[in-house]
Amino acid sequence: MYDEQQRPEQHGPLAGFTVGVTAARRADELGALLQRRGAAVLHAPALRIVQLADDSELLAATKQVIDEVPDVVIATTAIGFRGWVEAADGWGLGEDLLERLRGIELLARGPKVKGAVRAAGLTENWSPESESMAEVLDRLLEEGVEGRRIAIQLHGEPLPGFVEALRAGGAEVLGIPVYRWMPPEDIGPVDRLLDATVSRGLDALTFTSAPAAASLLNRAEERGLLPELLAALNHDVLPACVGPVTSLPLQARGVDTVSPDRFRLGPLVQLLCQELPARARSLPIAGHRVEIRGHAVLVDGVLRPVPPAGMSLLRALSRRPGWVVARAELLRALPGAGRDEHAVETAMARLRTALGAPKLIQTVVKRGYRLALDPAADAKYSDT
Repeated sequence: MYDEQQRPEQHGPLAGFTVGVTAARRADELGALLQRRGAAVLHAPALRIVQLADDSELLAATKQVIDEVPDVVIATTAIGFRGWVEAADGWGLGEDLLERLRGIELLARGPKVKGAVRAAGLTENWSPESESMAEVLDRLLEEGVEGRRIAIQLHGEPLPGFVEALRAGGAEVLGIPVYRWMPPEDIGPVDRLLDATVSRGLDALTFTSAPAAASLLNRAEERGLLPELLAALNHDVLPACVGPVTSLPLQARGVDTVSPDRFRLGPLVQLLCQELPARARSLPIAGHRVEIRGHAVLVDGVLRPVPPAGMSLLRALSRRPGWVVARAELLRALPGAGRDEHAVETAMARLRTALGAPKLIQTVVKRGYRLALDPAADAKYSDT
C-alpha cells in the first residue's frame, strides 16, 4: 500500500495492483521488477529446488553418461548446464564428464546455453535460431534417431511429446534431471496465496515454470479449492506465464493465460503493465475521471489508496454505475460486516475521505448510494 497520494508522474503503470509471484528461482528479480513499476507483490514459492549436490538421481545419470557415452547430448538451459558441470566437479567427476561431452554431438537450445557450453571449454555442434525445442526435435528426426542414445538435460520443465517422439523414432533417451522440483517445505505461504487468489485479493498471478503452476493446482485440489481457483483465474485474476510451456498445466484445466512474445521476465512484466491497466474500470464521475484498480483508485490521474472495505463498496457501486445500490446489498459486499448497516455508513465515510472527492458518491435518502455518473455517460451505462 502507499502512505500518501501520488501525482500521475510519480506512480508506475502497476500502481494500485497486487501481483502474486509463484517463482522459487529468480523470485527476487521478478518481485523487484514489479515493485519498481508500482505493484504490490505477494510472493509464495509454489515449489522448492532439490540442491544439486544432494541429488542422487543426477549423480546416477552423470555416471551413466560417463560410463555409457551417448551419441547426442542436448543442453536446454544455461543455468541447468552450468549447475550440472559444477555438481559433477563437486563429486570429482567434472573432468570425466567434460571429456565425454567433447567427443559427441552437443546441441544447445539457445544463445545463453551456447555461452554456458563454451564457458565450460566445449563447443556446440548446432543451436537453433528460434531457441525452440521443436526445432531441435525436427533436426534430430531428420537426421534419424533409430538406435541412437540421446541424453537431454532437463530443468524441471515438461517437454510435451519431445521424449516420446524420440523414442517412437527408435532412440534410447536418458534424462539428466538438473534441478528437480519438490513441494515447498513450508506450505503456509502457498495457502495464503491461494486464499488471496480465490478471494480476488490479487489482480494477477505470475508463473515462471510449469512445475510451479502444477504445484499450485495440486495444492488447491488438496484443499478442495480447485473450482474456486479456476473460476478466479478465468474471470478476475489474470494468469500470466513467462512462456507457452509454463502455461500447459493451466491450459489443461481450461484456464486461458497470457504470455509475452519473448519468454523472459522483463517482457512478462511489460505485458502486465499493458494488461492490468487495460482491465481497470474507468468512469466519468462528478466531473472527474475515475479508474478503479485492485487496491487503489486513480482520480484524475492521482493515485488514491483505498482500504479493502472501501474497495468492496466501490466495486459494488461500479457494477451498475449511476444506479442506486441499497445498503443491504452493500452490506453483503463488505467482508465480515455482519448484519449492522451502520458498517456501510462507516466504510462509506472512509471511502469518500480516501477518494479525496466526496461528491463522487451520492447518498440517496432511505434507499442507498450511487456513483454520481456524469450526465453524458448515463445513456451508455443505463442498461449495464
